[in-house]
Amino acid sequence: MKRIIWILIAALAAFAALGFFSKPAHGAEKAVCPVCRTMKGETEAEARKATRTYEGATHGFCSDKCAKEFDADPVAFLPPAFPRPAPALGVTTLAGDTLDWSALKGKVVLVDFWATWCKPCHRAMPGLQALHDEYGDLGFSVVGLSIDGDGSQAEVEKFIREKRITYPIVLDSPRNSAWARYRVKAVPAAFLIDGEGQIVAQWLGLPADREEVEGAIRTHLGLQD
Repeated sequence: MKRIIWILIAALAAFAALGFFSKPAHGAEKAVCPVCRTMKGETEAEARKATRTYEGATHGFCSDKCAKEFDADPVAFLPPAFPRPAPALGVTTLAGDTLDWSALKGKVVLVDFWATWCKPCHRAMPGLQALHDEYGDLGFSVVGLSIDGDGSQAEVEKFIREKRITYPIVLDSPRNSAWARYRVKAVPAAFLIDGEGQIVAQWLGLPADREEVEGAIRTHLGLQD
């Protein structure tokens, strides 16, 4: 009897070594999909339908479509590194002037990517205006970067008049896009840049929490609570 038991144990060990009892590569295991997290702000773990390995780390995705999206630009979907240099702006103001970091040197700046058709962007703008009003005299500015595209200036101007937005609004260019330089995949998207031109915080996919944003602004303005 003991011999039979040992034979069974040995057989089970062999099956395990061959992977008969391992979890399926896709399906049973769950993970937060990096693409859905970035594009939609989702934080719920989902069944893995695909995986990718990038720089030694394995990432799980909710669909093959998301995995292919990751393949096209992996860095855009990975946890961000802070601080890191802010890419050039090179955008145009509504007055037709070019706005770059030299004009904002020394300021703490919140660059808000938005569009007139983006409802979550609309909801975020009153809070951004309030932050601009409160901290504008202390070395802070919001810059609203419209991604509406060519030919949209009149529509953008009408929108900001109706919303009573007074912080600087600039227009992205599809031919030399800040959207691409900042690896933005969905709006709203906001980047906090310190006075040294470094990205020190970012919020992607959903309107950012007002208290969290304000706390980061105060920290980088050197204000004590």
